[in-house]
Amino acid sequence: MTTTTSPSLYVQLGGRDSIAAVVDEFYHRVLADTGLSPLFAGLDMARQRQHLAAFIGYTLGGPNEYKGRTLRRAHQGLGISTAQFGAVTGHLQAALASCAVPAPTIATVIGAVAALEDEIVGK
Repeated sequence: MTTTTSPSLYVQLGGRDSIAAVVDEFYHRVLADTGLSPLFAGLDMARQRQHLAAFIGYTLGGPNEYKGRTLRRAHQGLGISTAQFGAVTGHLQAALASCAVPAPTIATVIGAVAALEDEIVGK
């Protein structure tokens, strides 16, 4: 009997460079959103992009290059609402689509992100 395994989401997305492109598009959208941009005021966005790309890569089955805080700790004290979380998820979905990620892969990524809501909202 032969078992086939699907490639990780990291591989499906195209690896480090593709994830970096998605992250750039994502932050372009998030920073243009007046309901979300204040959450990023004063942050070093180059560093933020690197952290997010490394986190996403690791979370989706790539190499562990993430050296940041846990999600809960990184979002502690920000008081992120369910609506803001939904808006961020929507921007991620749009960024993935903009980078020509196939719809089934987008659905899987968004499902993985949605599962993290409790680590981020209201902390």
